[in-house]
Amino acid sequence: MQYINPNTLPFHFCPGCGHGLILDHLNTAFVELGLDHHQVVIVTDIGCSGLADKYFTTNAFHGLHGRSVTYATGIKLADPDLNVIVLMGDGGCGIGGHHLISAARRNIGVTVLVFNNLNYGMTGGQHSVTTPLGAVTTSTSRGNIEYPMNICETVAVNGASFVARSTAFDEKLSELLIKAIRNPGFSLVDIWDLCTAYYVPQNKFSKRELENTLDTLNFERGVVHQEERKECSAAYRESILEQKRLPLFGVQPLKSIYESAITRRIDCMIAGDAGMRIGTAAAAFSQGAIISGLWATQRNDYPVTVRTGYSISEVILSPEEIIFPGVLSPNLMIILFQAGFEKVKSKISDLSYEDILVVNVELLPVETSAKIISMDFRQTGLKREYWALLAVAELLTHLEIYPLEALKEAIGSATFFPQRVLNVIDSSNKVIVNYPGNGGE
Repeated sequence: MQYINPNTLPFHFCPGCGHGLILDHLNTAFVELGLDHHQVVIVTDIGCSGLADKYFTTNAFHGLHGRSVTYATGIKLADPDLNVIVLMGDGGCGIGGHHLISAARRNIGVTVLVFNNLNYGMTGGQHSVTTPLGAVTTSTSRGNIEYPMNICETVAVNGASFVARSTAFDEKLSELLIKAIRNPGFSLVDIWDLCTAYYVPQNKFSKRELENTLDTLNFERGVVHQEERKECSAAYRESILEQKRLPLFGVQPLKSIYESAITRRIDCMIAGDAGMRIGTAAAAFSQGAIISGLWATQRNDYPVTVRTGYSISEVILSPEEIIFPGVLSPNLMIILFQAGFEKVKSKISDLSYEDILVVNVELLPVETSAKIISMDFRQTGLKREYWALLAVAELLTHLEIYPLEALKEAIGSATFFPQRVLNVIDSSNKVIVNYPGNGGE
């Protein structure tokens, strides 16, 4: 059964080009292997080799220059039973070299055939990563000064499980392609051929010169490297099966053991300085809500410097499922330090008289229409990095969002909180200076 499409015209390659010979060998390999046409995907790169997919009665995918290996990787991961063959030129190996290396490193089960004609044949004959030293191209008119890339050694040293090199004129090329396709992991065959439009006339090149160049570079032919390694898509699926048997990151799902009386959603924003455990306090706040039967989300914002500048956590608590985790208009804000205060000033001024603003006394006065709960954390003797957690605890004590015991349980599950934090939380109402329910403004 032939895999070459009988309804297409003859190969559209330049006279004397070796690409057609390679495709004939690939067809022979397909016939010998007896592969189901529907289980074969040919992924082509930009370049002369990219014309090849239309000649075959298989599935095909044509992508961007140098990216063919990434498409092939995705296809193989999506359906490991497919036979995925990548056809790309030496130009694609240069442009997408990092993709090539990553596929080899992962040992993803695709077969890459490199149509290596030592230049960019489709775009005008410029030099590529495999152009030999001294070669004349349209971009190296005085001779190439760059050392050529050894494609085979590059992928072999990075983990490819089958690597071979040959030429388009090798009568046994199809046998090499069969071995490559049968290999379950990443396979690459570097196939040297002639670009008769550019490289051959500019370098007085020929089949004999091609062979001599391989010998001069000490580029071995035949199977260059072969090893047994677990194929990536198979290893990935085994890993997923193992993960399904275990809780995520070894943590058991949170169970509701307390109750909350709130009937409406709370959109909270906690703002402070980076490094002051704003996100950690927000996480404890959220975890306590979950074990109190509420839905909770958390979203953090901080500069790339991580431990300088602002730190903001948005926490949403709701008796109903939360679809979007972002806080657009908070109805509860906790402002602890200057950097966070500067970042959310506009949000503070937008608060209504029904909203609540919890603020560190050091930041007063604050212009807002919201009810203000001011807190003086200095009298507790706790380090500033625990003030956010203490603010959350005081809120729960006085606003009764959910039981304080739920927060204490969330804190207890985090080993990096000292016992003193829990002791201070137990002695409630020690930091509130002004509270609206107790005569505050």
